[in-house]
Amino acid sequence: MKNRYSWRVAALWLALLPLGLRAQQHPFELADLAKLTGLSDPQFSPDGQRLAVVTSTPDYAEDRYLTGVVLVAVPSGEQRVLAANKNGLTQPRWSPSGQELAYLAKTGPGKEAALQLFVQPLAGGEPRQLTHTKKAIQHYAWRPDGSALAFVMADEPSNAAGPVDKGYDAFEVGNNDLFLSAAPTASHIWLLPAAGGEPRRLTSGAWSLPVTIPPGAPASPLSWSPDGKSLAFVQVPTPHSGNGNQRTVQVLDVATGAVHPLTTRKLLEGYPSFSPDGTQLSYWYPRQGNTMNINEIWVSPVAGGEGRNLTPALDRDVFRTIWMPDGKSLLLGGLDGNRTSLWVQPLKGGAARRLNLGSVSPNWSFWVDVAVSRTGAVAFIGTDPGQPAELFYLPSTTAKPRQLTNFNHAVKDLQLGKAQTLTWQSDGVTNDGELTYPANYVAGKQYPLVLVIHGGPTAASTATFSAQAQLFAGRGYFVFEPNYRGSDNLGNAYKAAIFKDAGAGPGRDVMAGLAQLKRSGMVDTTRIGVSGWSYGGYMTVWLLGHYPTAWKAAVAGAAVTDWLDQYNLGDSNVQRAAAIGESPWLSEANALNYREQSPITLAGRIRTPTLILANTADPRVPITQSYKLFHALKDNGVTTKFIAWPVAAHNASDPVRQRERNRFWLDWMDTYLQPGGHAEAPRAGSN
Repeated sequence: MKNRYSWRVAALWLALLPLGLRAQQHPFELADLAKLTGLSDPQFSPDGQRLAVVTSTPDYAEDRYLTGVVLVAVPSGEQRVLAANKNGLTQPRWSPSGQELAYLAKTGPGKEAALQLFVQPLAGGEPRQLTHTKKAIQHYAWRPDGSALAFVMADEPSNAAGPVDKGYDAFEVGNNDLFLSAAPTASHIWLLPAAGGEPRRLTSGAWSLPVTIPPGAPASPLSWSPDGKSLAFVQVPTPHSGNGNQRTVQVLDVATGAVHPLTTRKLLEGYPSFSPDGTQLSYWYPRQGNTMNINEIWVSPVAGGEGRNLTPALDRDVFRTIWMPDGKSLLLGGLDGNRTSLWVQPLKGGAARRLNLGSVSPNWSFWVDVAVSRTGAVAFIGTDPGQPAELFYLPSTTAKPRQLTNFNHAVKDLQLGKAQTLTWQSDGVTNDGELTYPANYVAGKQYPLVLVIHGGPTAASTATFSAQAQLFAGRGYFVFEPNYRGSDNLGNAYKAAIFKDAGAGPGRDVMAGLAQLKRSGMVDTTRIGVSGWSYGGYMTVWLLGHYPTAWKAAVAGAAVTDWLDQYNLGDSNVQRAAAIGESPWLSEANALNYREQSPITLAGRIRTPTLILANTADPRVPITQSYKLFHALKDNGVTTKFIAWPVAAHNASDPVRQRERNRFWLDWMDTYLQPGGHAEAPRAGSN
């Protein structure tokens, strides 16, 4: 009787504890990745009363993400699952009547299945599959009257010489990555009745709509004129990825098929969007026509002409543009110091007004996950260092955000490492970055430190939830995520400062931030590791060669080590000249410039135990560069291990490989930075 009474008292006491105290059983670890729900692409219903949002959860047994659409009521937050356990579901879009929701999804469980277009009635019933194409539907848009949908799809190969299976598979190589195994085919626009039936081709030719190879902003969406008579889109001269800088905004007359350019420019236009009254188009264009500079937003009359630059005073790299419903302003989004910000930019010009989002930062991945309703309400997927992504809502641009969902409470309530933003000086310029503390931090005690350097370099580390940083924090590390010149969170001059200075200047920025941390007394300066992926891998190898005594361990993931390989073999290849310098094949001086900016040039100085990670068919950073690093280290007797995945992507998109990448990364650092080394044992149910 006494034991039963004691148990009840204990249970009551436990129930009365704050949720955070009850749930902090352990720090974040690899098994907890399974608890994360990804959220993306919020979309307002036409009446503004509901939001459709894509959910994604890992299925490690099948090595895929289970995707679905959840409808969230505004402002109550009440949820309804509209679609669940789909394969690759993406791009939910409401019909103009609000009675149906379209989306793309794969028709079967296989990873090679093509995305098809479905329409789900809101009243209930099974979704209708509108397309049955061999090629994937890339993106689409409802006609404003709801009678049809325009979509983009790649053409079938012609193979005029003969059947491929009989050996007639030769193709002409152009400006593309070295892993291309067939000639890329042009992508064009089709029109499909909403009731179903045969689609009608709207465009054709050797030219193409652009196809984005991740990571990067999604391909420029189609934009309908309000009267449904015209489509704005982006055109490139060929489907070869290396020609992607030759992009221009075009306007299509749907009835006649006539296409005309919006401006006389030949390069670097993108992301056109019709104004609510159909008289103007907004679009992106980099400052002074140089990709080293920030994106600026231009508005032009639909009749044509460059129009005018709306954002010369904003000095931030804009990666989202949405017209406000009154047509008098646009909502903009982009990286801004230690966060992602949203601004309202008046059409008449002048200063943009930053929205008050508190500590929450909208998701950014070369695109900002935000939506605007017909009444001017705003919704976004947002996060802060202690809060994984959730859906937030503002009834107006002057309101404060309200959290509508709580999908990731199980992770939020774990014992997470606290985070703070650091600033420091380097070469007379202020830099910033993020520091995550060990989850078990005790003041006065020193801890090992791991640098995790962001890629891009057009990107930034911000005050948002980072699963990778929390994994390291859970194992007792400080995690330093430094920004450096070339990052795009501090304005145009900062972003453009690495022209012909890809490593030396950024390297000094990183080392100055590290020096400040060392002076804090919190870091065990004998146990510091450096790591990064992509350009973060580039910076890792640069720092290993130029500051060889500073590190006890290193992880170089998808690392750019040789700019000549990037110029010749990567997907954007010759476009690299905009940042590194003119073609290395024009003169020995040019070639020397490429070599001097390549970390492989000083790889013989590296002595730090280094783990090399790469994907075998990475089109962005070809694995050739990792092989060069591997041989440079092995030949010099440096402890190294080279792990590769048979993946044709810059980053693996499946949950198992993503988790395994983290496991290798963590365990390598543990081996060299923790006493006796450490490797986390698998938790129950983590396979």
